[in-house]
Amino acid sequence: MRIVICEGQRIADYHTGEEIAFVPEPSSVTVGSYDGVHAGHRRIIGHMVEAASSRGLRSVVVTFEPHPRQIVDRGSSGHLKLLTLLEEKAMLIESLGVEWLFVVKFDRSFAAQSSESFIQDILLDIIGARNVVIGYDHGFGHGRKGGVGTLCRIAERKQFDVEVVDEIRLRAEHFSSTKIRTLLCEGRIKDANLFLGAPYLISGEVVHGAKKGREIGFPTVNLRIGSSNKLLPKYGVYIATTVIGGKEFKAMMNVGVRPTVAADTVPVVEAYVLGHTGELYGERLMFHLLDRLRDEIKFRSFEELQVQLEKDKKLVEQYQK
Repeated sequence: MRIVICEGQRIADYHTGEEIAFVPEPSSVTVGSYDGVHAGHRRIIGHMVEAASSRGLRSVVVTFEPHPRQIVDRGSSGHLKLLTLLEEKAMLIESLGVEWLFVVKFDRSFAAQSSESFIQDILLDIIGARNVVIGYDHGFGHGRKGGVGTLCRIAERKQFDVEVVDEIRLRAEHFSSTKIRTLLCEGRIKDANLFLGAPYLISGEVVHGAKKGREIGFPTVNLRIGSSNKLLPKYGVYIATTVIGGKEFKAMMNVGVRPTVAADTVPVVEAYVLGHTGELYGERLMFHLLDRLRDEIKFRSFEELQVQLEKDKKLVEQYQK
């Protein structure tokens, strides 16, 4: 999947930052923040990919960076925690068979655009949309005033097709990123994963830590998370998996302030990767959280911590997806 960043009239390759000539081509497009790429999002994106394939169109997901709520609702939602940072979102979207991820730089100037201006300038003129797939409750343009009716009226004049994906529910509940954030903050990782349609992701660069884990036989990888905006689940120990060198490993991950070891003032994410040896410093690892083992606990000694970690390790070894 190719990723480009659009800021005004400038379009650049995401990985190199170099400006590119983005050529409009007949495309099937969907638009959204798609934070978390949850099961509802997956249905919309999957529908768009199928439409593109059946009609010989290019498949394009248009998303925004930063999340629009971090700009528009800065007073009340400026500290919005994200389910997916851009790289994580891109990986999930790519897994759905999308050819292009078109990232629009979102600022107050862009937020002031009308829905019709956005459709004409971005979707039609720059991308070349012939088919637009949206969810039943989609809103876009200034104040999210543009909805399904607006899009259909514009489509009739501009001669492109609109397909609306109906609502789906789980346990009679609406799929929403807000619902998933709540579940994660409560430590209900399995319930969150049901709404996500896949395990929750935490990724980061492996950096040097205090190396206290090595002293008790549990060397951990410490992750530098790419942004303080990333939502971390309720503090505790989690069962996770990660892929290193093309091989999947089980891991037990601790999210919290490590009260026994250091009593950090900011949360730390570290993981003991079962069965892996060798250094990983500087590598970017992505962990899939499967289940929650327990709360983070302050132990009276490192010996007590070691005993508990041995118990945790056995549970991770025995865990079946």
